[in-house]
Amino acid sequence: MTDVTVRIGSGVADFDRAQWDACAGDANPFISWDFLAALERSGSVGEGTGWQPLPIVIDGPDGRIAAAAPAYGKSHSQGEYVFDHSWADAWERAGGRYYPKIQIAAPFSPVPGPRLLLRDPAQAPALIAGIEMLVDRNRLSSAHATFIDPDQVAMFEAAGWLIREDSQFHWTNRGYGGFADFLADLSSEKRKNIRKERARAVEGLDIVHLTGGDISEAHWDIFWDFYQDTGARKWGQPYLTRDFFSILGETMADRVLLILALRDGQPIAGALNLIGGDTLYGRYWGCTQDVPNLHFELCYYQAIDAAIARGLHKVEAGAQGGHKLARGYAPEPTYSAHYLPNAGFRRAVADFLAAEREGVQQDRLWLKSRTPFRKGGEGSGGAQLP
Repeated sequence: MTDVTVRIGSGVADFDRAQWDACAGDANPFISWDFLAALERSGSVGEGTGWQPLPIVIDGPDGRIAAAAPAYGKSHSQGEYVFDHSWADAWERAGGRYYPKIQIAAPFSPVPGPRLLLRDPAQAPALIAGIEMLVDRNRLSSAHATFIDPDQVAMFEAAGWLIREDSQFHWTNRGYGGFADFLADLSSEKRKNIRKERARAVEGLDIVHLTGGDISEAHWDIFWDFYQDTGARKWGQPYLTRDFFSILGETMADRVLLILALRDGQPIAGALNLIGGDTLYGRYWGCTQDVPNLHFELCYYQAIDAAIARGLHKVEAGAQGGHKLARGYAPEPTYSAHYLPNAGFRRAVADFLAAEREGVQQDRLWLKSRTPFRKGGEGSGGAQLP
């Protein structure tokens, strides 16, 4: 490998927006300069959050960024969705110091996508070596690249990183012309259940989809209330600041889809999605009135409606949630990669991952056998059925 210069910034704002995005591409909004900068500008990452931005770049012969990685110094393991608390406990019981560590990720976003942002794919080994150098020179315990694009697994494996596997529920558009076509691919019982569930969820409500300039600061005020309520119940303290949503609206409004449920003209619940190149990403939801099944309607069914209308291939509705299975979201593998320079620690984690992987794969096979699709009907694009 020829000599390269690795640069580490204090935030993506240290780097040219166009050059960063030339590496990131436009398919996945969560690794775009605008999204990462919104986290920084809003104080959602940075001082006092345990997420210290340390973006890493490598310049090409033309002086422009050839490769980049959204890296963070972490003083805890919150907001990652790939749980390594047991690793931290074991390392510290052995007398080591697990934190700080390096995290290569889209913060607070369990969304698969590139973690090595490559305008020049030949720079992948150098970029990984740069991450390892950051760990080694600072005598850190580890580096972790979470929710990596499946196409990048081999790049990390070639560098000797350990690969961890998990599952997430995604919905796939199989050429449907509308929601009824999707229902036609399901068993009769599941089809009827979903129709009833949707009808009950929206009774007395209006559902609106907002994007671009249709989203106002008043809408963000309302959604902030929803987000705070859900965040307080799930995490104890919301990860994002109020300013983040305003900045998102300023810089990425055309990639935002806000779905609101209105009662007598007043929003009572909402779901925030980001629009990718071929995927709709469901991220946050909240409500001020408890309506049975409204969560499923706004986060899953309305997302399917929106994806079909936009010709998108997939809906990714976030981490966890076995209840997604009955609603047509099937388990798909997700991956993370882990650099552990201590040989003994690495062996122990490798043994753990091998056992864990077998269980994850068996569970995924079982879940796939429980999907609501008709036998022989999955993937047909379905004729409309009663």
